[in-house]
Amino acid sequence: MSTTVRPEVSVATFRWPVRVYYEDTDAGGIVYYANFLRFFERCRTEWLRALGFAQRELAAEHGLQFVVAQLAIDYLRPARLDDMLTIEARIAELARSYLVFGQRARRGDELLAQATVKVACVDTRRGAPARLPADLVSRLQPTAAA
Repeated sequence: MSTTVRPEVSVATFRWPVRVYYEDTDAGGIVYYANFLRFFERCRTEWLRALGFAQRELAAEHGLQFVVAQLAIDYLRPARLDDMLTIEARIAELARSYLVFGQRARRGDELLAQATVKVACVDTRRGAPARLPADLVSRLQPTAAA
């Protein structure tokens, strides 16, 4: 599922390109529904990386990780083998210990799936909610929905 195309970073929305491979599809050549969740997860991870926050470093240096706490998804149209998709993420809500993302999967201008994903920041040592790192919050604030 990797691609050599660079993601698009803007103030409000992060866009990550992905091509649909055989491994992403079911027997009919249509993207298996759970793989949209993988595409969305990878988009969020690449956005953090583009902002200078690798997940492994957050865990090692701060003892923090992100976990999906809540998810709602609408599947609107199928994606198929070899489709070139754009996966989008934007911050819908920025709180002290969690982020809510609005995410979309598009094929060109066609909306295929959309989700709202609440991601909690967790202290891995205590297994409890934790504040988002201040430097991450400062980088995310300009992107958060008004």
